[in-house]
Amino acid sequence: MSLALSPADEALRDQVRDFLEANVPDDIRFKHDTIERQSKATAGWVQALLHTRGWSVPGWPTQFGGPGWNAVQQSIFHAECARVGAPLPSQFGPIMIGPVLYTFGTQAQQQRHLEGIRNGSVFWCQGYSEPGAGSDLASLKTHAARDGDAYIVNGQKIWTTQAHWADWMFCLVRTDAEARPQNGISFLLIDMKTPGISIRPIISIDGLHHLNEVFFSDVRVPAENLVGEENKGWTYAKFLLGNERTGLAGVGHMRALLSHLYGFAKMLADENEAFDLDGALRQYAELTIRLDSLEMLERRALLAAEGNAQRLAMPLKLMGTTLQQDISQFGIELAGQGAMPLANTGAPGRERGNEADLNISGPVLMQHYLFKRAATIYGGTSEVQRSIMAKAILGL
Repeated sequence: MSLALSPADEALRDQVRDFLEANVPDDIRFKHDTIERQSKATAGWVQALLHTRGWSVPGWPTQFGGPGWNAVQQSIFHAECARVGAPLPSQFGPIMIGPVLYTFGTQAQQQRHLEGIRNGSVFWCQGYSEPGAGSDLASLKTHAARDGDAYIVNGQKIWTTQAHWADWMFCLVRTDAEARPQNGISFLLIDMKTPGISIRPIISIDGLHHLNEVFFSDVRVPAENLVGEENKGWTYAKFLLGNERTGLAGVGHMRALLSHLYGFAKMLADENEAFDLDGALRQYAELTIRLDSLEMLERRALLAAEGNAQRLAMPLKLMGTTLQQDISQFGIELAGQGAMPLANTGAPGRERGNEADLNISGPVLMQHYLFKRAATIYGGTSEVQRSIMAKAILGL
């Protein structure tokens, strides 16, 4: 399901589709299209490719190097990227820190950092979660003490995606231990090559390395790397999380995956007369209806005024990540025992039929399923999102 497009929007869709079809090689499609399967080289390559057309930061206004697209145009772009299985650029620069910098950053910070984000030459990671401070982010303990023209940072971050190949981190630190928790936090930009930073890999249940622990030991950060005002970092963090949660819905990638699962179910039915195709198609239809509803909510969030957009980001994230898990569950049910072993173990897995033509296989579905167990945790757990919604939207 999709909204009717104007002739101009149809022309943009065709332009994006033709460009991606011509420039994304078949052998990398659907192999780097989710965050856990990215590689640094491919993420940088696709960002640079999109930069040649001015599409590398689709949500940015023209004055900061973006295309100035409206919500519908951005949705068209992301849908086409997902449809063709284009590699996913790292989202920490274009979607997260970039808008913070052009909204709250100094001119010097914008001049230093925005171009590297646009062209894919500089990678970022997010220093938010800590042991004991995940969804309850305001309880973070990583400390930054002012020392002349610098801050001295000590502490630890955890679940830091892509820290092992990031050039910079945007980091929440405590600068006032006596203030109310949300009022004592500042927002720093930290060069990951700074002495005193160490990184320890975390191998997640999907068998991949995309998560890390990051330790700070007397790390000296120039005071000019403070974004906005000291002790006002919670304001910028909430702004960033609103953008992140909207992006976490993942409508385009879910639609592409459902299309592959439909083909997978038809293939299984052709191979095995006992396969319950009618049951599988009922599940497919139910999931598709839920995805159509989610897409309508996403459009509302993208088109809404700023305050309402932030409010809609919470149910969008909640509904989107739950649906991601249910779609991944559907994939596992289709694959059955063919989902084992994990693709990254070095074992050959269980090839069947024309899975390669469908850009899908049982082991890949298992890997996807395992990673999506975290979808209702990262970006704010579903339990916390429901509590916030009850207070902010329902007034409970």
